[in-house]
Amino acid sequence: MVTLSPELKARLSQPLKIGHVEVNSRVLQSPLSGVTDLVFRRLVRRYAPESMMYTEMVNATGLHYVKQLPIIMEVDPNERPISIQLFDCRPDFLAEAAQKAVAEGADTVDINMGCPVNKITKNGGGSSLLRQPELAAEIVRSVVEAVEVPVTVKTRIGWTEKEINILDFARRMEDAGAKMITVHGRTRAQGYNGSAKWEWIAKVKEVLSIPVIGNGDIFSVESAVRCLELTGADGIMCSRGTLGYPFLVGEIDHFLKTGEEKPPLTPVERLECAREHLQMLWEYKGDRGVRQARKHMTWYSKGFMGAADLRGQLSVIENVHQGLDLIDTAITRLNQSGWQVEAEPELVAL
Repeated sequence: MVTLSPELKARLSQPLKIGHVEVNSRVLQSPLSGVTDLVFRRLVRRYAPESMMYTEMVNATGLHYVKQLPIIMEVDPNERPISIQLFDCRPDFLAEAAQKAVAEGADTVDINMGCPVNKITKNGGGSSLLRQPELAAEIVRSVVEAVEVPVTVKTRIGWTEKEINILDFARRMEDAGAKMITVHGRTRAQGYNGSAKWEWIAKVKEVLSIPVIGNGDIFSVESAVRCLELTGADGIMCSRGTLGYPFLVGEIDHFLKTGEEKPPLTPVERLECAREHLQMLWEYKGDRGVRQARKHMTWYSKGFMGAADLRGQLSVIENVHQGLDLIDTAITRLNQSGWQVEAEPELVAL
């Protein structure tokens, strides 16, 4: 049973202040490429109405050369608070992109300095900026000067185990005008392997005056509370734990506010959400949305007998009706026969 200490409850009782923006939740939904589109955010917000949401990261250079904004920048006027995340290595392009983000309704602008993917880092974006702290600081200053909303940074603890420079890097970001920093407790070399080194998040918290958000290995209410207790962070950001489980941000937020754990969702409830997710993606993006839904559908399908077979079928659906029929059949079968937990070790690290 998870317990919320009086000290932690008191520390998190006030709104999260990001510059002049106040957020009535200490739990944030991480930006995830190919995941956190408008549809996904709507599902997360249903269970976490006061949490900060983030768009997928937007390429500032690509934005400079197009007349029409990409669909990943589309935000619902009602989905507040919302942040648009940008990536690049060009201060002028990022400043221009930030202005467009604010025009679209962003409450804050987040700069990605943590993505470990090669196609991002080889062009100077993402976590490669950890190796260029002067440029990273110049980027933050340029964006701060260009917009009136708070500018934030999401990063990692360093490039490799031998190049952990997050303390100096974080100080530079604060000095440049960043109003909040999210620290994923892994190096770029780790990718998503091994355990997040939360102790570095605690060290960052000790040297900064702006809010520090802990990120990495947040898969449950228990892990969220443990991270907050060990690091002293001002909040936590959920990433991979929300894949196929858009309920997580809301579950953690509810616990931090009330001290009560919500009962775990059944496989049928998760599949009902998957069904709605598929339908919404199809209505929003058409056939492209169905193709994008395949990965989501496989993430939802776990934890019950027959889940592996269902994943295999959902991963190759060609149209929305095929996917809906598969999910409906699975729901009917589970309702008729009950369900049994199926051990699926390959999904533990999801």
